[in-house]
Amino acid sequence: MPAIVDTGPLVAFFDRAERHHRWVAERIEELEAPLLVCEPVLTEALYLLARHGRAQNSLFDFVQNGALLIAFRIDENVNAVRKLLDKYRDVPMSLADACVVRMAEIHERHAVLTLDADFSIYRKHGRAPLVLIQPGAS
Repeated sequence: MPAIVDTGPLVAFFDRAERHHRWVAERIEELEAPLLVCEPVLTEALYLLARHGRAQNSLFDFVQNGALLIAFRIDENVNAVRKLLDKYRDVPMSLADACVVRMAEIHERHAVLTLDADFSIYRKHGRAPLVLIQPGAS
């Protein structure tokens, strides 16, 4: 299955001390490469991995070797991202989350690999639930 990856799974994958490390590693093995990502997700993940220099370098290696593909341009999706941020202001929705939802609208075949329960609230095209890969989901 092709997938878009959110911040949480990236952090858990590269930080073995994270609670969901094993679960994420198993899911990544099962998914079709490359995993799609956006720059706001990379920014969040790199920040959260700041105390783990090797993990940050490994994340960059995944981008460089094609395991992660940056597949989103905010400048081409400003209006759609703005609408999502406005719609989910009460959740609240981060820029990274808005970009992931917009990517799911663009890449219809892709599920979203996430640890964030807010993705069960978000909708593609305003009405369709996202296909999620997350702990506890069947």
